[in-house]
Amino acid sequence: MAFNGTWKVDRSENYEKFMEQMGINMVKRKLAAHDNLKITLEQTGEKFHVKEVSTFRTLELDFTLGVNFDYALADGTELSGSWITEGDMLKGTFTRKDNGKILTTTRKIIDGELVQTYNYEGVDAKRIFKKS
Repeated sequence: MAFNGTWKVDRSENYEKFMEQMGINMVKRKLAAHDNLKITLEQTGEKFHVKEVSTFRTLELDFTLGVNFDYALADGTELSGSWITEGDMLKGTFTRKDNGKILTTTRKIIDGELVQTYNYEGVDAKRIFKKS
């Protein structure tokens, strides 16, 4: 599938503002801006295996499209939600366990790059990954 492969973060847009809106403190925001995140995606039908490797942690998880699962962000924020497909885009809708607010994220391949968008409480951000 189009998402399969290892993707390394290349650049971000409005990511620090997004993290601030999420309630992440300044020190963690500064560190996260330089996390050297690599995401490996493997899709088989409706099942995904994801490996995230960054300066802060290595995490592996499996999920099935449309099926809820629990997930924790690098700062410890716990979420529950699921991914679905909309055309050639993956869309994730997650609810924070601490306050019930919604985080939405999408993944789409644009001009050979993996573009991941985030929206939380009206603040949008983007992280762009290149295949490595």
